[in-house]
Amino acid sequence: KECHFSNEGSCRKREDYLEWPEYFMAVAFLSAQRSKDPSSQVGACIVNSENKIVGIGYNGMPNGCSDDVLPWTRTAAHSLDTKYPYVCHAELNAIMNKNSADVKGCSMYVALFPCNECAKLIIQAGIKEVIFMSDKYHDTMEMTAARRMFDLAGVIYREFKPKCNKIIIDFDSINSRPSQKLL
Repeated sequence: KECHFSNEGSCRKREDYLEWPEYFMAVAFLSAQRSKDPSSQVGACIVNSENKIVGIGYNGMPNGCSDDVLPWTRTAAHSLDTKYPYVCHAELNAIMNKNSADVKGCSMYVALFPCNECAKLIIQAGIKEVIFMSDKYHDTMEMTAARRMFDLAGVIYREFKPKCNKIIIDFDSINSRPSQKLL
């Protein structure tokens, strides 16, 4: 006796899969969830021309520096008592944590438009495109300097326009079975 499964519609691919840009920005946002910064969680994802992820990072304290000892505050009487002199940005961590010898010609998906210091790193690493979700600090000196350097170095930057505003990760879905009938 032969068993056949009725797979109506399963001969075609799913229509509701994540496209590459949504996937890479979602990876950047998911990595941001690793940040212990109470006010800003930023993630970055570096992708090569073959749509392979070659680096991921999020904002956090440098390796070996306890995030329980260094400050996380944005304001204090002395700047050394704020997070700013210590925190490594997501872009820096993505470049430093790369799993490839080279990121020349790659694209970087990042939640927040890079500051001037990260722009220098991006340019020096040879990254050719930056796709960002938010540019909420657009008018600051740091972001103006970043755009100026990107323009001079030929780094393309563009705002990410999502096709959907929410991506839900349901850990329970892996345990559900598609309905299949035995004929």
